[in-house]
Amino acid sequence: MAGQKIAVVGSNMVDLITYTDRMPNPGETIEAPRFEMGCGGKGANQAIAAARLGAQVMMVTKVGDDIFADNTIRNFETSGIDTRFVERVPGTSSGVAPIFVDPTGENSILIIKGANAKLSPADVDRAEEALKDCALIVMQLEVPLETVYHTVALGARHGIETLLNPAPAPAELDASRIEALTFLVPNQTELATISGMPVESEADAEKAARVLIDRGIRTVIVTLGGKGALLVSAGAEIRRIGAVAVTPVDTTGAGDAFIGAFSRYYVETGDMEAALHKAVRYAADSITRPGTQKSYATAADFAAFLAKVGE
Repeated sequence: MAGQKIAVVGSNMVDLITYTDRMPNPGETIEAPRFEMGCGGKGANQAIAAARLGAQVMMVTKVGDDIFADNTIRNFETSGIDTRFVERVPGTSSGVAPIFVDPTGENSILIIKGANAKLSPADVDRAEEALKDCALIVMQLEVPLETVYHTVALGARHGIETLLNPAPAPAELDASRIEALTFLVPNQTELATISGMPVESEADAEKAARVLIDRGIRTVIVTLGGKGALLVSAGAEIRRIGAVAVTPVDTTGAGDAFIGAFSRYYVETGDMEAALHKAVRYAADSITRPGTQKSYATAADFAAFLAKVGE
């Protein structure tokens, strides 16, 4: 593809991760065996995953003026991410995400948007000239919806491909304002919210994805967790991307690993299906280690994983 730079217009968070033997009941206090703190947020996670795999990545985001901001910016810079459009918001906290992980690796997450709630269409406009040099703009929904809608429209105006991971999917999302997307990448729950249809099975997912295709979205990629992914495109047959069997340690951030990897390989080759095969495997590799960004493999480590499980 012409141009291989990826822009991420989205969120950053500080992950506050508690590993617990079980979740407490209402009013109950229990002891947890372990706590960790790290950089996270869906936008930052996706940017870091793509950068770890060798992509050129630019981040458009907001941080607070608290103790977390310097570390967040340093984390981007250490990963080789362009931080020209990472801006501080005076008098505002950075975003934080308390995460609770059970012994099976499943997680529950709360998010406090903080400075992410201040990312505005004007911030995107300030980055417009740099965005025009990108092959793909990646977005999520941990920032204001108006900013997402504005970014989708900017991408359409300049012929830049766009990807939206609609997480967390709010009921007020206006599907008519994201119809110019190149890729919509929901999980089954998010797909049900956006389409207004039940999604209890793969057959349901196919039907709901087709409804969104009929509304104008070019491609819908439905992530199925441990079952892989579905690729549904206008005028093409549905493709099922099979999963890889691994023993999960921590599933936190696996969806973001998937999107970062897909973005990286798609902008290199333009081959959606091949990029999805890599993305499913990259996400599977990530859940074999604890943590979020620290579980994301480098290109060399991922190549070793592929050599074991097959591409």
